[in-house]
This record gives sequence, C-alpha cells and structure tokens, in this order.
Amino acid sequence: MRRKMGPSIVLLLAAMLVVPAVASVAGADSVPRISKEKLRSLLGNPDIVILDVRLDGEDAVERIPGAVYEDPEKVDSWEKRYDRRKEIVLYCS
Repeated sequence: MRRKMGPSIVLLLAAMLVVPAVASVAGADSVPRISKEKLRSLLGNPDIVILDVRLDGEDAVERIPGAVYEDPEKVDSWEKRYDRRKEIVLYCS
C-alpha cells in the first residue's frame, strides 16, 4: 500500500543511492530533490525538519547539523510525528 507523504516532503538523494523503504513509500520518480547547496542554505530554519534516513544512520558519526535519525524501515512509526506544514527533508547517502 502506497501512502502519500504530503506536498511538503523533499527527498535529497546523495549520489545515486536510494533507500528502498523510502522509495517504496513515496515512489522515487515523483519525489522532488534538492542540492547540497540548497540544503545548506536551509540549515537553522525552524520551518525545516531534516531527517537522516540512512540505513546505518543511527551509528553515523557525521550527521547534518540539526538532523534527527529515523529508521527508514519503520516509516509507519514516525511519519506522523512531524508537522506537515513544515518542509521535511529526508537524506541518505
């Protein structure tokens, strides 16, 4: 079952890697992407939520400042925690 993640979801895919769980929820071809430079300009904005959805992100030493780790395989358990009026950026690499 595919769920619509809302118009404010933005997915940043680093290189050509796609997290299968995120791709199956949102449909990889229909998800907007942003550049590293654009994301960098958004850091610190209170209307932006940055989620680290890397498969190994929980143990990652380096994380985008302000990002919160969420398990990409458990989208159903965390997707409703975030205000859909905010822009939500998911990243993986």
